[in-house]
Amino acid sequence: MAQLIRKEDALEYHSKGRPGKIEVVPTKETKTQRDLALAYSPGVAEPCMQIHENPEDVYKYTAKGNLVAVISNGTAVLGLGDIGPEASKPVMEGKGLLFKIYADIDVFDIELNARSVDEFVSVVKALEPTFGGINLEDIKAPECFEIERRLKEELNIPIMHDDQHGTAIISGAALLNALELVGKNIADVKIVVSGAGASAISCCKIYMSLGARVENIYMFDTKGLIVKSRTDLDGNKSIFAQDCQPMDLGDAMRGADVFIGLSKGNIVSQDMVRGMAKDPVVFALANPTPEISYDEAKAARQDVIMATGRSDYPNQVNNVLGFPYIFRGALDVRASGINEAMKLAAVHALAALAKEPVPDIVNAAYNNIHLSFGETYIIPKPMDPRLLVRVSMAVAKAAMDSGVARKPISDWSAYESELFVRLGSHDNLLKFINNRAKQSPKRVVFAEAENIKVLKAAQIAKDDGIAIPVLLGNVNKIRTLIEEFNLHLDGVEIIDPKGDGCERTRNIYGEKYFEMRHRRGVNLYEAKKAMRERTYFGCMMVQTGDADAMISGLTRKYPDTIRPALEIIGMEEGVKKVAGMYIMLTKKGPLFFADTTLNFNPTEDELVDITLLTAEMVSSFNIKPRIAMLSYSNFGSSTSHEATLVRNAVAKIKDIRSDLVIDGELQAGVAFNKDLLKENYPFSDLVNESPNVLIFPNLAAGNIAYHLLEEVGGAEAVGPILLGLRKPVYVLQLGSTVRQIVNMIALAVVEAQVKQV
Repeated sequence: MAQLIRKEDALEYHSKGRPGKIEVVPTKETKTQRDLALAYSPGVAEPCMQIHENPEDVYKYTAKGNLVAVISNGTAVLGLGDIGPEASKPVMEGKGLLFKIYADIDVFDIELNARSVDEFVSVVKALEPTFGGINLEDIKAPECFEIERRLKEELNIPIMHDDQHGTAIISGAALLNALELVGKNIADVKIVVSGAGASAISCCKIYMSLGARVENIYMFDTKGLIVKSRTDLDGNKSIFAQDCQPMDLGDAMRGADVFIGLSKGNIVSQDMVRGMAKDPVVFALANPTPEISYDEAKAARQDVIMATGRSDYPNQVNNVLGFPYIFRGALDVRASGINEAMKLAAVHALAALAKEPVPDIVNAAYNNIHLSFGETYIIPKPMDPRLLVRVSMAVAKAAMDSGVARKPISDWSAYESELFVRLGSHDNLLKFINNRAKQSPKRVVFAEAENIKVLKAAQIAKDDGIAIPVLLGNVNKIRTLIEEFNLHLDGVEIIDPKGDGCERTRNIYGEKYFEMRHRRGVNLYEAKKAMRERTYFGCMMVQTGDADAMISGLTRKYPDTIRPALEIIGMEEGVKKVAGMYIMLTKKGPLFFADTTLNFNPTEDELVDITLLTAEMVSSFNIKPRIAMLSYSNFGSSTSHEATLVRNAVAKIKDIRSDLVIDGELQAGVAFNKDLLKENYPFSDLVNESPNVLIFPNLAAGNIAYHLLEEVGGAEAVGPILLGLRKPVYVLQLGSTVRQIVNMIALAVVEAQVKQV
């Protein structure tokens, strides 16, 4: 159902606190008089003179390169019409907010009291020195065509009227995928279009660029079908004039393959849909009421592929899939404009992305854990974090290939990393782990492959080249799930430890297990029987080298998975205690928490082991560990047993590893407060380097802390990672998401790489 938005709620939302939705935030230090002298007079004179000597330096010393103007005169506000510039401001602020949260682009919204083309163009031209790009918004046709044309000709920065091109780009990607699903060629299909405004005309032009033929496009405006015999057509409409007799919409839709609605609600009947060709594509994009509702169209015929502009039904054609990333790519290569090649690159990037496995974070956002390419998923969802990287890179490359880039990208890997940083610094570590896993993917055995989440994670790992999956479970059940959810796991090995075909391997593994445990209360019969259990069988695969790592625990209790790992894999040489670590991905970077899962009340020596194991794992990620040993006291302020235990552990670690940046015991708040440390504890190793590794004095503290940071602090938890085993066995938390499973797979592969060196 559509979400009900009450008038009072909307007004309260926009007026509460600081009115509006956006604000200007300083990017430089402003705390001291010196800061202000650098920011303004006299320091500001230096960059001014540099820019005067070389105007291109404006991109080096100012925000121009990441600043877009969202400009409107309020003459065609979506769903509201000609409401004027002041009334359009909440919409423009909202557009600015979307630019920021989706692509980290700063925005000033500008509402112009300018209705004529000449006046509008004159004002915007005068603003060119301020902005890196211009997003035109909610300007009525036909003026919008002329305004955009003239600005693109007369300015040397990216210009795009999103109402024209945004819907065209997104619907173009959706149309390509819909036609692929039904096996139709865009060059052959009959397209009926209801609407002849800016968006409809731009849509049809981009469909033609994708291969549609103008003689197959039947466009309707408020006066009926656009035909050559009409004398009231402007230049844009006349392109689509058919050489035929006038007809009504129902007649035109008879036998049509595609209907595109960009007009008004409830003008298409079920009979019209029934009259369309086999496997019709219906994009009813009028908002908030489509030309025909999703439910009505589906009730008329089940073979229809349907899209709307609404978020409460599948296949929402939403402009936010395009404009943030198109401008991001254009700004990053300092493009002189946004051309056809760049728009088509965005179309193809969006279409391709919809065919890839859907991240669990997207499924969770839309209360659907089974999204996959098909009739109800032909375009990506707006919350998909991959959009920034895929679309921006495609647009940037197209700008370079078409000759409009003034700052070409030479290192695409570095640019990809830069885009990940814009998503949040917490993604850098995951990128590093995934890239490292791809360098030498390992065989990872999945002990719970009868679970759809595990299978989806296995497919992502396979497709991304992170790992070579081995699936354990009932073969028929697994294959049924693969088929049911349209997964692509052809060629992946499936093993049923209980199956007759596995008897020989089961016996071999059972005998080896018996050799390990025959003096630990296990007889030969029990040893062979244990191999029918997937966790024992999987651990034995890792132990014997038939696999390099194991993932389990999604549907099992934590101890039930750890026990076989300890019995079969065992601990690394010199390790007396296995520990558990979580990676907490925060906006300020990753934090490593230990022990969060295993050791209830560690002794001094156990704390030493936990810390050294954690430091070793963090170092394997190319991150220098900076360790805070936490307590409720600071450097001897308490003489209790608990505080003394942590203090003594720190001293032992410094004796063993003098190279480590480590200190304690200290409170968590003090550890991250540099000013407080400098003032009160200037001797601390952490005065100049904030910690990234937190060692907790007991399991309760660590477990509570990571859960709080995850649920209240908004951090993403990756783990738990078992430290100290000879080979990687990773135990999932109950209810782990697909994204979390994929992260664990990549971690397991990286650890396997390290331990096989």
